[in-house]
Amino acid sequence: MSPGGHAKRFLPWLALVALLAVLALQQRDTEPPPEDFAGLGEQAEGYAQARPGAALRFPRDHGAHPDYRIEWWYLTANLEDPDGTPLGIQWTLFRQALSPPDDDDGRSDSPWASRQLWMAHAALSTPDAHFVAERFARGMTLPDSRGQAGVKLEPFAAWLDHWRMESRSTAPAGDTLDRLQVTAQGSDEGYEFGYRLDLNAEGPLVLHGEGGFSRKSADGQGSYYYSQPFYRVEGQVEIDGETREVSGRAWLDREWSSQLLGSGQRGWDWFSLHLEGGAKLMAFRLRGGGEEGGDFVSGSWIDADGRRTSLAGDDLRLKPMTYSPVAGRQVPTQWRLRLPSRDLDVTVSARRADRWMNTAFPYWEGDVVVEGSRSGVGYLEMTGY
Repeated sequence: MSPGGHAKRFLPWLALVALLAVLALQQRDTEPPPEDFAGLGEQAEGYAQARPGAALRFPRDHGAHPDYRIEWWYLTANLEDPDGTPLGIQWTLFRQALSPPDDDDGRSDSPWASRQLWMAHAALSTPDAHFVAERFARGMTLPDSRGQAGVKLEPFAAWLDHWRMESRSTAPAGDTLDRLQVTAQGSDEGYEFGYRLDLNAEGPLVLHGEGGFSRKSADGQGSYYYSQPFYRVEGQVEIDGETREVSGRAWLDREWSSQLLGSGQRGWDWFSLHLEGGAKLMAFRLRGGGEEGGDFVSGSWIDADGRRTSLAGDDLRLKPMTYSPVAGRQVPTQWRLRLPSRDLDVTVSARRADRWMNTAFPYWEGDVVVEGSRSGVGYLEMTGY
């Protein structure tokens, strides 16, 4: 390929990184984020589209899907140290395609000829603080299949620099996500933090929606979406040189799409809850995109043995109860969640209101406590505020 061709591929990445930097500087003051949260409601012509009826296959679908516009490997964990102090962690790897697959003419073997951008977030929460770090990389295929960021299947590994999620499974019959090790280290306002966690799945993968196709609006667009919500966790966290042993539960989400939101949707509120007795609940509210202009609500009830029941908006009821001032916004940090078919009526409350992810595309992400007809813990993510 000519030098001009290399530049043609390189400049979109530079432009996107520059845009991310500008947005980060703007939004860390008082500017609200884009209503469609990083363009996820824009039309996605030329990209592969998520459709109902496609069968997910494993371990293939643990890997990347580069023909789709956006994808993530998203882990949250509710932990405790030996004194019973609650801690929370997040580890996320995002992949963003910079152009549709038809724009890749395949004429270059250069490692710089990439149309993929990778972004990673790491966070660690205590009762008194919230530490956040962010990293970026562009996709590069080197001769030995290494790169600054990427995902491979055998053995499974997802990484950006030294932030890694990798399989510890050696049993040939086991799923490659059954046993993972997750590591990250970062700094936030002069404080160093990190974690090294071993995860062991005690239940099956869970496919949401219609066999893994999760609708996100009444108009029909959506994503492929599955979870591993049954991890038990042992490991260590480090905060400013102090190491603590921790244990608890974790939840991994896998999702990919080319148009996750409809044009009129403004963001989402997403819950992953570990309930007493071993049941799990995934629920989300997309603001806009429902029938007659209302919100679109969906979710999954997951029995302790892994059996899943789809939840629709007429049964699953999510209502914000308390708003808190966070980063110049009013963010709902306490919710009432009702599921009449399961006699569930609970309050879901943030352990601490200020769990703001002050990243290039800012959002709220934090650990929550469940009280009411059942108790539990979990995580709440809110975008578009």
